[in-house]
Amino acid sequence: MRIVTWNVNSLPARLPYVLEWAEANGPDVLCLQETKLADDAFPEEALAELGYQVAHYGDGRWNGVAVASRVGLVDPVPGFGSALDEQGCRIVAATCDGVRVHSVYVPNGRSLDSDQYPLKLTWLAGLRSYLAERAKPSEDLVVCGDFNVAPDDRDVWDPAAFQHSTHTSPQERQALEAIVDWGLVDVFRRHHDEGGIFSWWDYRAGDFHQGRGMRIDLALLTKGLADRSTAVAVDRNARKKSAAGNKPSDHAPVVVDVVG
Repeated sequence: MRIVTWNVNSLPARLPYVLEWAEANGPDVLCLQETKLADDAFPEEALAELGYQVAHYGDGRWNGVAVASRVGLVDPVPGFGSALDEQGCRIVAATCDGVRVHSVYVPNGRSLDSDQYPLKLTWLAGLRSYLAERAKPSEDLVVCGDFNVAPDDRDVWDPAAFQHSTHTSPQERQALEAIVDWGLVDVFRRHHDEGGIFSWWDYRAGDFHQGRGMRIDLALLTKGLADRSTAVAVDRNARKKSAAGNKPSDHAPVVVDVVG
């Protein structure tokens, strides 16, 4: 099974690129974030032509998450079903060929002194509680998406540039570690111990070409599933204009292959 997570930064703007990339790379499960679509505006027919069923959770504003699967999709659940959903449409789950898949878009937090920062920490704690209440580490389960947290200093281009800012603060990293400690594996790190491989680059100031990025798009798998992973990659080329001339997101897809 090939599982991909990708913050597309507006599916209306990026749909031709997503379809082009999906047809070329054949993900079995494609998790999307920041679709910026309401549920009734999601382009299900376009994805259905490539064999995908879709579970989407969006209200047409800045958030929106989806799980698209060509290996079956059952028991879709949008949102937490709690006050955490007041922060936007940021989590959707579905079961795809026996694997429970969650597509998540963690709040940005803005800045350490913003009132959005404690809400981000609350959301991450809520994700940890959601897993504890609804799942078991012994199950085949994936939580993937844009976490807006770089797990450690290997995951940013210059740690000094991120001092006293979000995405790298000790509190955010501890909240992420608590989620992992529930029973998940950062499967990218299992295959890549080195630093300097990123999934997001700002559009401005030539950051992509200068290598100024962060790894904030994560695939967290329960151990049994992670043990069956054979490869993990960030498709950096998908941060460039596509062969057909389509414009990219500021995020690149993270690709996970598992067997069994």
